[in-house]
Amino acid sequence: MRAYSKKEYMVYVFVTFSPSFEFDSPESWFKRTEGYTGALFCLAANHTVINIKQINYKGDCLHKGVHYHFINFGKKKSLFPGRLTQFVKSFNPDIVFVQGLHNPLQLIQLGFQLSSKTKIIAQHHAEKPLIGIKKYFQRMADHYVDAYLFASHNMGMEWVKKGNISSGDKIHEVMEVSSIFSPMDKAVARQKTDVPDGLIFLWVGRLNDNKDPLTVLKAFLWFAEVKPSARLYMIYHTEELLDEIQALLNDSSQKNAVTLIGKVPHDELQYWFNSADIILSGSHYEGSGTAVCEAMSCGCMPVVTDIDSFRMITNNGKCGLLYEAGNEDALLTALHQIDQIDIAAKQKASLDYFRSNLSFEAIAKRIQEIAEGL
Repeated sequence: MRAYSKKEYMVYVFVTFSPSFEFDSPESWFKRTEGYTGALFCLAANHTVINIKQINYKGDCLHKGVHYHFINFGKKKSLFPGRLTQFVKSFNPDIVFVQGLHNPLQLIQLGFQLSSKTKIIAQHHAEKPLIGIKKYFQRMADHYVDAYLFASHNMGMEWVKKGNISSGDKIHEVMEVSSIFSPMDKAVARQKTDVPDGLIFLWVGRLNDNKDPLTVLKAFLWFAEVKPSARLYMIYHTEELLDEIQALLNDSSQKNAVTLIGKVPHDELQYWFNSADIILSGSHYEGSGTAVCEAMSCGCMPVVTDIDSFRMITNNGKCGLLYEAGNEDALLTALHQIDQIDIAAKQKASLDYFRSNLSFEAIAKRIQEIAEGL
């Protein structure tokens, strides 16, 4: 058993079976995962927390109270990760926290290796239930999993209904990611982003069919005809639907109400979220909803699709407005409702709900409660 000088209450080991060899230093990995690992830092205040990751680097370090072990057992993902499972076991953990649900064969081997006192928690990361022979392995892996974390309880119950998970008692609603951002003075933020005064909407995401920027854009252009002071800014880091979006704008008399920003560094998003009043989303499916979560951490009011993850993030719409995914008329109706809404009150509700349910501290507290109940 490996030992640490810090007094431990419980020993948590976080592990993923998928390597990320595009990262070649601890610093690059810390930067990549800062939306996830804040909860680990909070857990480390009272527990021994160990994070094992396969990147293009080998070594150990202590970062914000978390013991990191960077390993390299091969240049590709292994279906039979014996060295990795033995390494996890060597820490004699109370809790093993497995990232992702699409590695059932590896999880079976891990569960078989671990002591009976060790509990396994598996975190959902937007995966869909497996089918065919892979579903059989997923059902076998379920035998070793004591708890599953989904951003929405309803999302987890879909796995139960399809037979990939044996019992709804294993499903726990815990946000997958959080935000490193915080509120700042709107005038300072708008000076940085060069956003004018007025009602400002923001959309952040990939320009693909699932994120559905076309539905958002069509409804907003109609809305801008009766609300000419409204402005929409769109930030995106892929361009699948860019030609269709530009064509739509070129045909609209309200094209000046929309600004296509494109890609910006993640750190600069804090200024954009603090420049905006309202965050828009057209997503048909989300494992959690990182951009909406980050926007709410800066006090934006969400106007988002009525999907499982967004119901959870918005406290069933109490923080903003929900509308049917893919329905331009429904979004336009929601936008017209904004004049009758106390936006400042919704923004405060968003920030309060983020802090109590979506923050790193809230996530860590829920993980600890779940672990203690196993």
